[in-house]
Amino acid sequence: MKKPHDTEEYSNEDEIVYDDSTTVTDKVKKLKEKIKELESSKQEYLDGWQRSKADFVNLKKRLEEDKKSFVKFANEGLITDLLSTLDSFDMAFKNKESWESVSENWRKGIEYIYTNLLRTLEDYGVRQIIPIGEEFDPLIHESVAEVEGEDGKIVEVTLNGYSLNDKIIRAPQVKVGKKT
Repeated sequence: MKKPHDTEEYSNEDEIVYDDSTTVTDKVKKLKEKIKELESSKQEYLDGWQRSKADFVNLKKRLEEDKKSFVKFANEGLITDLLSTLDSFDMAFKNKESWESVSENWRKGIEYIYTNLLRTLEDYGVRQIIPIGEEFDPLIHESVAEVEGEDGKIVEVTLNGYSLNDKIIRAPQVKVGKKT
């Protein structure tokens, strides 16, 4: 056997023996095994990094959706508080005797203010729910009485309902028809 410090040329058949009695072939095998281990480890780290990156992208998307949803419904408390003001307008309009006893210019001014308030709320996604003639749906409507009328149809709205961006924030209170 030749020693690694010998200066002669080596052929493929020659085995170099190191001081610790391992051959080049053994060293190459060990190095190849080490390379396989390192490649496996590298792939494991790469896969983990790619999963983490995908998780991060998904988290960013979810946070953006949550932010949009928050902004969409952030005004719900304020809008809910304003509904009592709209109810006051509605009660004033329903009291025909009192409503007609005031001057026409005053009535037009109040109606204009009411219309502007509704339009402003609509700009923020608020929609009135006035379901007269619709089929009663307990998921959308709140029945306060049954009255004579077409069975299962809403005959009268006693309190308007409202939705904010298609989410019901107050169900309309209705009177439902029933055959007698």
